[in-house]
Amino acid sequence: MKITKSNLLLSMVNDYLIDSPAPVNINYFWGFGSLLGLNFVIVIVSGITLAMHYTPHVDLAFSSIEHIMRDVNNGWLIRYIHANGASFFFIYVYLHIGRGLYYGSYRAPRRLLWNIGVVIYLVMMAIAFLGYVLPFGQMSFWGATVITNMFSAIPWIGPNLVEFLWGGFSVDNPTLNRFFSLHFLLPFVLAGLVLLHLRALHKDASGNPEGISAYTDMIRFHPYYTSKDLVGFFFALIIFSLFVFFDPNYLGHPDNSIPANA
Repeated sequence: MKITKSNLLLSMVNDYLIDSPAPVNINYFWGFGSLLGLNFVIVIVSGITLAMHYTPHVDLAFSSIEHIMRDVNNGWLIRYIHANGASFFFIYVYLHIGRGLYYGSYRAPRRLLWNIGVVIYLVMMAIAFLGYVLPFGQMSFWGATVITNMFSAIPWIGPNLVEFLWGGFSVDNPTLNRFFSLHFLLPFVLAGLVLLHLRALHKDASGNPEGISAYTDMIRFHPYYTSKDLVGFFFALIIFSLFVFFDPNYLGHPDNSIPANA
């Protein structure tokens, strides 16, 4: 049979999501990886939508957020989904990492898988910090000032590095512009790292609660674990919806509802 791009794509989907071998005894703690994938898509789609209405300028950033919240159709919903989705991203990641530590998923033969996951976590922190600055409220401004000033502790190059990050001598318009650019770009870098993470997972398969690396007692990913993941999605989305619709600012800080003032 002639191999075409569509055949190759379908073959990859089958290898990774349907016929992928998985241990027969893994529990719901192994579902946080799939849940992170769902959450990542939600945050990416909502973020791209918000970027269409956001203005990266120190005099207009806060007002553009208010415009999104008040004037854009369902803008309040998109923003709350994005903000709470970012917070839930870290909750799921901590649970995912905690499961890996508890069950020894960092040990051979999955060291590459673990190391890529650590890089993903570091990139996530950078993206979250950059995004937190964008509304340019009080917490955004002082968070940017304090965190970037930490680089000044690096010997010899520290002060110059801070000025490079700022694009000047303080957190100002060039800072906000470059932070917005990086906040938009880095999630796509993160997506590439996630694909590498999945490739490493596919190579060595998932571990199991017993910590045994033998490739025995394996079953197909679908329908056994896709159905299990759907149960996790259902409960996670209920909890996520409770925050978005009933207490959307619970995971934020009230001072960020005040415009930045040096």
